[in-house]
Amino acid sequence: MVTAVDTSVLLDVLLNDPQHSGPSISALRQAANEGSLVICETTLAEIVPTLAPADVPHFLSDWNLTFAPSSQPNALLAGEMFRTYLQRGGKRGRVVPDFLIAAHAQHHAQRLLARDRGYYRDYFTQLQLWDPSSGS
Repeated sequence: MVTAVDTSVLLDVLLNDPQHSGPSISALRQAANEGSLVICETTLAEIVPTLAPADVPHFLSDWNLTFAPSSQPNALLAGEMFRTYLQRGGKRGRVVPDFLIAAHAQHHAQRLLARDRGYYRDYFTQLQLWDPSSGS
């Protein structure tokens, strides 16, 4: 099984989040045992500030994370879901990366490992989500 990994889970590990690092590490290990782990450019870009430049490839390798580039269909799906979000009264801003990550996961993986703040379940109903903080 291919599992796409959201930034939130990787930051839990990188920043040793006292509440979320344990469940995120366990979920990452389990997902890696069940198949492969992929990330998109948005996730990669969001974790880079927490690492020294030379440490990025080592972190990806240590966790067996594969970079899978996005595609035009990913961007179009993210844009359509973002349009729906705006039509429902959502505000422009931070959430665009979340839509890009979910669209990428829907096209490149069977599930997304993420601490969902509602965007994923509400807008990507075909995407299987695994929230390590809730166990689902």
